[in-house]
Amino acid sequence: MRVKICGITREEDAAQALSLGADAVGVVFHPNSPRFVTVDQAQAIRGTVSGLGMMVGLFVDPSVEEVEAVLDAVPLNLLQFHGKEAPAFCSQFGRPYLKAIPMSADANLVREAERFHTASALLLDSKHEGQFGGTGSSFDWDWVDRALADRVILAGGLHPDNVAAAVRQVRPAAVDVSSGVERTKGIKDLASMRAFIEAAKLAGSELLR
Repeated sequence: MRVKICGITREEDAAQALSLGADAVGVVFHPNSPRFVTVDQAQAIRGTVSGLGMMVGLFVDPSVEEVEAVLDAVPLNLLQFHGKEAPAFCSQFGRPYLKAIPMSADANLVREAERFHTASALLLDSKHEGQFGGTGSSFDWDWVDRALADRVILAGGLHPDNVAAAVRQVRPAAVDVSSGVERTKGIKDLASMRAFIEAAKLAGSELLR
């Protein structure tokens, strides 16, 4: 089970997350987010991440120029789009990408998987108007089509106490957490990150037995 810790704003949090076994860390380039980082901050975090794991850049309805400016300065491994971006937009930057899908009872994941067939995975998150991740609330995991589980990264309201149950029920390719392992917005908690990663990895290994 792969784990991504998102909303990283400090070098030390990135280093701790990866040392604890996280596979990727995410930084947010959406100015309206309380976890927004500048290019300079992202460069410093990238220096910590190099050789230890993947670094993901999160964007919300950016312009082409905005994405390219970040990529010119920060060698991101993966892009993550949380707005209303079209498949052609997401796939034009020469990087693998994740497409966030706001979940509701009527979400058509089969259609979205076909539409974003060029995406590395669909990141399923809670739906909140005007908010893009890090809300701390979950959605009904029964809405996830198990046939698509290998293309799903599960997010939305995950924390150390529920991630194992989420992994067992949904069987996603990976899990993603932000607010569920924080002391305050953008500041991660070491003990919470450790507990989350250990619970997710253990539940994932149990599925292989």
